[in-house]
Parts: sequence; structure tokens; C-alpha cells
Amino acid sequence: MSNFPLPIPLLVRFRRFAAAILLLALTAALAGCGHFHSSSPADYVYVTVKKMFLRDRVAVIANHVAEVSNGERLKVVERIPRFLKVETPQGKVGWVEDHAVIDQEEYDKFQQLAKERASQKPVATAILYNELYMHIVPGRKTQHFYLLPINAKVSLLERASVARNAGNGVLGLPAQTTKPKKKAGKQNFVAQFTSPVRMEDWWLVRDGSGHTGWMLSRDLDVNVPEDVAQYAESEKMIGAYVLRTVDDPDSGKASPQVPEYVTVLTHYDQGLPYDFDQVRVFTWDIRRHRYGTAFRLRHIVGFFPVKVIPGNPNAPGGSEPVFSFHVAQGNDVSLDPATGRAHAAKLETLTFKMEGNLVHRVLPPGEKEAGHPGHTIARDHATSRHRHHREHRRRYR
Repeated sequence: MSNFPLPIPLLVRFRRFAAAILLLALTAALAGCGHFHSSSPADYVYVTVKKMFLRDRVAVIANHVAEVSNGERLKVVERIPRFLKVETPQGKVGWVEDHAVIDQEEYDKFQQLAKERASQKPVATAILYNELYMHIVPGRKTQHFYLLPINAKVSLLERASVARNAGNGVLGLPAQTTKPKKKAGKQNFVAQFTSPVRMEDWWLVRDGSGHTGWMLSRDLDVNVPEDVAQYAESEKMIGAYVLRTVDDPDSGKASPQVPEYVTVLTHYDQGLPYDFDQVRVFTWDIRRHRYGTAFRLRHIVGFFPVKVIPGNPNAPGGSEPVFSFHVAQGNDVSLDPATGRAHAAKLETLTFKMEGNLVHRVLPPGEKEAGHPGHTIARDHATSRHRHHREHRRRYR
């Protein structure tokens, strides 16, 4: 008799094989059933570069699979160090470098910023000199996403200043608050506010599609009518607001209705802890068919917004234009170390009204102009129009 075990009967083998097959089928059915297993949410990224190609493999030499552009959403298929395998909405699959995209969390931050600022009224408009990225916060080294083309028009919402080398949440602002002298001379008015750190100005902007982000101010051309921008002299105009229109059929312009403006100006120095330091009103001379200065305030520490109630000659009894803006009271101003935004310890609202070609200060009820701390402003605007006419008579004589 042999010492080896007898072979397993064929029927037993068949039953074991059938049980294994049934178990595998049941496992696959349970894995594919959404009732028993919830699949993980899809992983998406968004293209930040202007345009690029997806490649069929991670190699120096690879074939192009598809072209993607700025803002496009891609589904992540696989992640490896420095590269992502993604799928386009058209079903094309390829590899992309991770620095050319942002993840869902960063994208949501841009969406939230746009939602928060959707109803904010702009202080001015501007046109882009160059293609320019929107950043989530001010700074060259901060996360960017949307790329706007040359000549795109944007609304300016708010200004901030950061150090030239700002990044990674560090703005690099001076530690001390700026407290200039009350009687600063004309020559050193701006110098007293200048930071020892090399600064850059940024604007929070919104485009026509509602995209919102921070852009470097030096690549923005504030949209100011050339007719008055030419009188900016050594400063730059950062806002021009229509006060009223006058009828001059011989103006030489496309429309006989010529607008008159209140403008705000600032020096070219960046990083100043205020928005503007000069206000100027331009009226239209019907006899000479040109603009002239009817009102000017210099060496002020001004802040947006500039509010204007335009004049309406068709209203019952007529109405004269009124404008107002904020100035720092006491000149105690600084840049917020957390955001880079300019702010003052205390603000005062100055309101002015045009009567004909003269501009008068509108004082709060019960306040006398002579005893007001800003009485020098009253004297300044009372004589500015006459000084301007003397300058023009000498210049065009």
C-alpha cells in the first residue's frame, strides 16, 4: 500500500473553485456600488500660465497631447513629484509641471475675494500697459492666477504698498508709524513721508468679468482725460470726476457739451501712507475754449473715496455740483503692517460746492471757518483761481 495521500475528488475541487469565483464577484459588486462605498471627490487644478502643452510622458523629449490656457480647469489623474497627470474637459490626458497650475484651495481664495468685492464702488478706472497677473495679496512673490491682456480696462478699488522684496506673507514695511511735522515746508512735504525701504504700490482691481486681484500699479495707466491730464505738472493724476458740463459749440470737440472736472493728484514716489496730496478743479473757459484751474489744494494728506454730486442745470432752480473727500486730521498716518493699506488715526471730511466758477468750502453746521483748524485751506482756495489766471496771462501773453 502507498504512503502518499489520495487525490482530492473532482467534485470537491469544483465546489471550492465555484465558491472562490462567487466571492470575487460579490466583492467587485460591493466595491462598485455607491450605496456601500462613497468615491473620493474629484481633484482639480487650474492653469496659471498664458498657454502650454500637455505632454504624453515625463521626459526631455515628449509629444504634445493638447494645449491649455490660463484659467482652464483640469482634472488630476495622478501626482508625482513636480508633475501632474491631468485630463482636460475634452478628455485629453497628459502631464504638466506643478508650478504652472494652482490647486482648488488657491482658486477658492480668488473666488472668495471676487465675491467680497463684487459690490464695491471703484475709485477710478485704469488701462493695462502690459499683460499682467492678478495676485491674491500684494507682492511679486505672492500667488497669481488670472492673466489680463494689454489694454484691458479695470476698476481700481483700493491701494496698498509693500516692500519691493515682499513675499510669503511678509510685507517688509517700516516698523514705525509716520508722524510728520505739522509745519512742514513745501519742499520736504513728500520727503517726510518717504520710507527708507524701497516700496511698491499695488492696486486691488476688478475686470469686466468680475475677476478680482492685486496688480502692480506701475503697469496701470489711470484713465484720466488727456485734456486735463496734460496739466498734471510734476505729479500724476489718479482720479478725475465730472462735476458738470458746459455748452460750447465752438470748443472744437466731438460734443458741444464740455465736462468740467475735480481731479486728485499725487507724487510719483511709491509707498506713501496716503492716497493723494493735491486736489484741483478744472473749469472750461468759453471765451478762450480751454481749461483753467478754478480751485487747488496742495500739501494735504488725502484719502479715497472722492464723492461727487454733479450739477444739474435742468433741475428746478438749478443745482450746483458738490464734492467731498477725506483728509487726515493731525497728519498721523501709516501703512497697515498686516495689509499695506494706508490709514489715518483720525479722518476729517472736507466738502466743497461750486457756484459759477468759484469753489466754496461747506462747513458742518455750527462750525465757523475762521476758527476751524483747516482755515489755511479756506485762504488757499480763495486765491487759487486768481493766481492761476495771473500765471496763464504771463504764459500766453
